[in-house]
Amino acid sequence: MQYMIAIKLILIVLFLNACATAPGQDCSAGTQALPDCPPADAVDDAKVNADYRLRTWRSPSELKKFDFDPVKVGDEASVPVNNAQVKIVGPKYEDSLSSLAIKIWLIENAQPTIDVTYYIFHIDPVGHTMLGALCNAVKRGVDVRLMVDSLGSFSIDHTPLRALETCAEDAGFMRNDMGQLTTKKARVQVVIFNAMSKFNFNRRSHDKLLVIDGAYTDKAVVMTGGRNISLDYYGIKEDGTKDPTAFRDLEILLRPGLNQSDEDVTVGDVSQHYFSIVFLYKGNKRIWPNEGDEFDDGRYEDRYIKHRKKAQDSLVFIKSLPDMKKLLNHMPRFMNEDFHDSRVRLAHQLSNMTNPDVTTSAVENVNRNPNSIMYLLGKIKEKGLREGIKGNETIRVVSPYLFAGVYKNEEGEVVYDDVVEVHKLLQAYPGLKLEIVTNSILTSDNFFTQSIIDMEMAPRLLLTPEMREIWLDDVEKGEFNPEFVESEEWIKRINHPQIFIYETGGFDSVELGGDTYYGKLHAKYILGENYGFVGTSNFDYRSILYNNEMGFFYQSDGARDDLLEVFELLKSTSLRWGSPEWLEMRRKTMESDSKKAGPARRQRGTYKTIRGLGLEYLM
Repeated sequence: MQYMIAIKLILIVLFLNACATAPGQDCSAGTQALPDCPPADAVDDAKVNADYRLRTWRSPSELKKFDFDPVKVGDEASVPVNNAQVKIVGPKYEDSLSSLAIKIWLIENAQPTIDVTYYIFHIDPVGHTMLGALCNAVKRGVDVRLMVDSLGSFSIDHTPLRALETCAEDAGFMRNDMGQLTTKKARVQVVIFNAMSKFNFNRRSHDKLLVIDGAYTDKAVVMTGGRNISLDYYGIKEDGTKDPTAFRDLEILLRPGLNQSDEDVTVGDVSQHYFSIVFLYKGNKRIWPNEGDEFDDGRYEDRYIKHRKKAQDSLVFIKSLPDMKKLLNHMPRFMNEDFHDSRVRLAHQLSNMTNPDVTTSAVENVNRNPNSIMYLLGKIKEKGLREGIKGNETIRVVSPYLFAGVYKNEEGEVVYDDVVEVHKLLQAYPGLKLEIVTNSILTSDNFFTQSIIDMEMAPRLLLTPEMREIWLDDVEKGEFNPEFVESEEWIKRINHPQIFIYETGGFDSVELGGDTYYGKLHAKYILGENYGFVGTSNFDYRSILYNNEMGFFYQSDGARDDLLEVFELLKSTSLRWGSPEWLEMRRKTMESDSKKAGPARRQRGTYKTIRGLGLEYLM
């Protein structure tokens, strides 16, 4: 069925009883000065009213009365392909700081609505800055929804988020397309995704999504990718100085394409309604300022005022940084240049939240969700094979935690193996190449996943079973053994003409006594000749099987060129897996006195422990 029918009509019927003003509020003539009463000249706007209802939180018990399953609706919706304008925000330091400037500027210039969801929402200067900007937004009449993952943003009581809720006490009234005040007072609705106290601990939302004015064609902006809300992602330390060790990440900005009418389904509509579906997931928990609060009124007030003040102080501080001031001053121009016309389609892994037997039924689960990232990647591959792969085409993948999955049924039989499928494809098309950029032991922030990359993913793609056994056995017999890693067979295998695996880092790393900071790779995207994907998925087991992930497939020559430039930049700061230079970097890391040395030396043991305990699917 049509996307807007499947979602919009269901939600409108569901939320038909949403009220225009606070229950019991007397807003008769002459009483407009009361806090919850709209101005005398406020407009009762039908579009704002409908959007307000669509955005209203409903508890699982309310949804059950209507037999409404958000995940089912999301799976069955026919998501449209949108005309959009897109722009890439890359991994350089300037891009990282620019990403934060974009978020601040978008929130400060939002008009009717803001939707924010992040896996990690740390309460550091960046987190407080976002909360300060959101508080100011609701006070000027912007309806705000904020959702964070209960594990990625773990907190005992989420006091700073509850403090944001108190900003609604001073909320303004929403404005319509014409800029007129309406009868709808703005709200703050904060939801904890899949609260650990309520539902399945292992199913998480890995989303990073900011939707500004989603339902308003000429205002809508969408931003997604790898960056969370934390100092770690924006290239600055707590004192505002440059942090060269920050994550090297990437995002995509999207807005409706040119010449779209209000009747068109835009990328803003799709993104806002996707947010609404995730917002209503049955495992979520809505929080309020006074929930579980045992303090008296005075202490209760102080508790939240302190966080609201810190949020405003952080916002002022971040905006006062010289580089940030320049970026914010340039932002009106930035948001109106260098966008590329594109065809885009939103994809998500929402059904991961309800699929049973995620490992033994992995293939069936993918086929049951035609909106999933993995399903659509499969369809793109089929289309490419039908049309014939022409010339020397290259598929490029960037991921910090990339795996090559093996999936078995309940009887333990392998039903799908990524490596087998890749080798079949490359053998059938000798001109096709696969290039991968991922982390190394020197740059990874997760030694568990890195052990799977270096001890399983890369060896399975490049080495024979006998060579993999030697590689895994012991560093002295394998990795440090010249007879093995300088042999003719090793050189032939690691110089595969169609498979190129690069890992970030180099001899001149600060970790090894040099003067170069390589940061930590966190970007994730796929770059094909005609299509690509930018989003939140790492394409590891957890992303494919357990997490809700999202992102956008794109078809755009301009975006492709920008992403290719980023790929080449990352590749230039990497070493090819198995090469003499890569092996030497690993040796130097293991022999160094850096914090990476111990985990690097224990990498084989870490991998064997993970496999022995059957934990690889949880990585």
